[in-house]
Amino acid sequence: MSRPDTHYTTGARDDGDQADGVVIRSTGSWYDVRVGEDVIPSKVRGKFRLRDDVDTNPVAVGDRVTVRLNEDRTGFITEIHERTNQLSRRAAGRRVGRESVIIVNIDFVWIIQSARMPAPNPGFIDRVLVTTEAHDIRAGLVLNKMDLLRKSDREAFESFRALYEGLGYPVLATSAETGRGIQTLREQLQGRTSVLTGPSGVGKSSLLNVLEPGLDIKTADVSEKTRKGRHTTTYAALFPLSGGGYIADTPGIREFGVLHVEPWELSHYFIEFETHLEHCRFPTCTHDHEPDCGVKAAVDAGDVDARRYRSYLNILDSIRRGEHDVGR
Repeated sequence: MSRPDTHYTTGARDDGDQADGVVIRSTGSWYDVRVGEDVIPSKVRGKFRLRDDVDTNPVAVGDRVTVRLNEDRTGFITEIHERTNQLSRRAAGRRVGRESVIIVNIDFVWIIQSARMPAPNPGFIDRVLVTTEAHDIRAGLVLNKMDLLRKSDREAFESFRALYEGLGYPVLATSAETGRGIQTLREQLQGRTSVLTGPSGVGKSSLLNVLEPGLDIKTADVSEKTRKGRHTTTYAALFPLSGGGYIADTPGIREFGVLHVEPWELSHYFIEFETHLEHCRFPTCTHDHEPDCGVKAAVDAGDVDARRYRSYLNILDSIRRGEHDVGR
């Protein structure tokens, strides 16, 4: 998998005071940079080099930057330091291959899903997990809105939960309404830069308001007509946690297109496939049509869950077509 070029500089020479900080919010042409206890509203000075396949500004939330401080307490970003990793997706509604960087320099991604309204979306989950595996970012699931889970849905829900727990991903059950699981999640966030990501309506902002009282992030109910969430977060933002670390809220994402993964590479990011790859006849087996395939044999034997294999095939097809995934 190709790695993005993640260090940019204007090459500017300025006599003003400079300081290093972290971009905690991006709102159009302005970036809020946290320098110690201060937040410096900043703009980008000069012209940064932007890769042809990137469809966003070169500055992203989470970037460690150098800012030149102005007398009016604003700043100019003069340098973006090297990134350790980044969470990206294919930009929605644009030409094939364009990349939208969501957030960078993160320790953990929590994929937020709701027990009900809207229902969990395994396709979305697996696309995010492929991305985190490809970038060596740890990830887990938060199943929110447990107060809405009906008895008739519990068996299917527990099967869904057990699938990802069995793969080794941490799975937390929470309710922002009742407080269930909130302290456990709070402990998981301490001392890390963590990201909450998921579709609109799963309760990301509500969770944040409970986890860190005083943030007062805007929330909205799920549409009764569409059973989908309404967008309340319109841009990514980092919030400092009183217990240490940062938590990132991200806009609700309905599309999550996988980038920088070739068809033959995809299986390496489905962690349960790993022990079966050596049994394939071909080293670049894509596990959908080739003979003597170890992964297909494992699915037939019940050693690989058929639900995850179907998800793999859907992602494989979208990578081949180069189209925008919708996470189904």
